[in-house]
Amino acid sequence: MFGRRKIIRLGLYGPPNAGKTTLANKISMDWTGEPVGSVSEIPHETREVQKKERVVIQTRGKKLVMNLLDMPGIATKIDFEEFLAHGLSVDDAQQRAKEATKGVIEAIKWLENVDTALVIMDSAKDPYTQVNITIIGNLEARGIPVVIVANKIDLDDAKPELIQEAFPQHPVVKISGLRGQHLEELYNAIAKYSV
Repeated sequence: MFGRRKIIRLGLYGPPNAGKTTLANKISMDWTGEPVGSVSEIPHETREVQKKERVVIQTRGKKLVMNLLDMPGIATKIDFEEFLAHGLSVDDAQQRAKEATKGVIEAIKWLENVDTALVIMDSAKDPYTQVNITIIGNLEARGIPVVIVANKIDLDDAKPELIQEAFPQHPVVKISGLRGQHLEELYNAIAKYSV
């Protein structure tokens, strides 16, 4: 056992554009100097699970070794017309919708390979959504520890306290992945709640 550290498989779940890849990139850049994936204003930029292995972070004198698993955004409905509004051609929009649907299925399958989950929510949006409730319910049913990340607290209309009220059974960490605010609190929560 000595010298062997358990690698935590940390899954980042949430709806599209909640900031999963932005947060994954921030964590990875801080500790490895390399990003995990690309970010876009267009929903479903991440359509496959993106991995960054052996990210070693230090928090409160503890070393955590993590495999970051940036999941595609979970959605109950993916309509290619949503992408047309972002300037994609009909063919590109239909292809993206097809890939996004596959990505949702892949993200659900990956639940079997996650030790701890960060559920990222946009603090400026209503947390009481079918997607958030479904993600958390699936994680709870599998006994996977959940840390809820109230992201985008840097936005003027952010209300992270609504996320806390919506899911009082789980720890909630209020951050800005984009600005890197309160990441130390997030690392402490990951260390505390990881199995």
